[in-house]
Amino acid sequence: MQTIGLVGGMSWHSTATYYRIVNEVVAARLGGHASARVSLQSLDFAEVRDCQVRGDWEGSARLLAEATGRCVAGGADVVGLCTNLMHKNFAALEAAATARGARAVHIADAVAAVAQRHGWTTLGLLGARWVMEETFYADRLARHGITVVVPDAAGRELVDRVVFDEITQGVFRPESRAAYVEVMRDLQARGADAAVLACTEIGLLVGAEDAPLPLVDSAVAHAELLAELALADALVPA
Repeated sequence: MQTIGLVGGMSWHSTATYYRIVNEVVAARLGGHASARVSLQSLDFAEVRDCQVRGDWEGSARLLAEATGRCVAGGADVVGLCTNLMHKNFAALEAAATARGARAVHIADAVAAVAQRHGWTTLGLLGARWVMEETFYADRLARHGITVVVPDAAGRELVDRVVFDEITQGVFRPESRAAYVEVMRDLQARGADAAVLACTEIGLLVGAEDAPLPLVDSAVAHAELLAELALADALVPA
């Protein structure tokens, strides 16, 4: 079994989801007392958030590259960044991983794998405003033949506000859940086969039982893929 590197803390609430899921997958596959080998770097989200607000993407790229280097120094073979928005800096993280002989796994590739298994070709995209309004995330999904639908301007403002004012701070309000569901209804009406929760905390607010259309929880999809990749050699019959 390989070691999974997690670059997290953005926020710690969803990083805890990653840690739980990679261990659940390993335990289910290997049985007994088996658990995942994990090298974790949990950043101070306040520092990363300051870079976001100031538009200092070079600064945040350095933070992620340095954290990736520490993950690999701690034994990581496959590295995942436990946030969607900061995949805006994925190239820096990937370069830091590959330079040290490790592999970086993009969260949108994990989302696409789930969508392809179900035959979904159009995904409604919910996340931070940069994820919804810029192309770095949609372009990665497009490599897999997937197109995206995003909320209207009011919907994007709502989704982004809840992300940063509430769920990344561990606040989960029923009224925000209801508002997200209405945004999803609009995405469904505009042709989305499923909605991708492209903020790793949204799944802590909205579950499949709440949603009017199928969901792809990016945190779950990414963590499961990381665990499967780490287990690939361990599961090969002798």
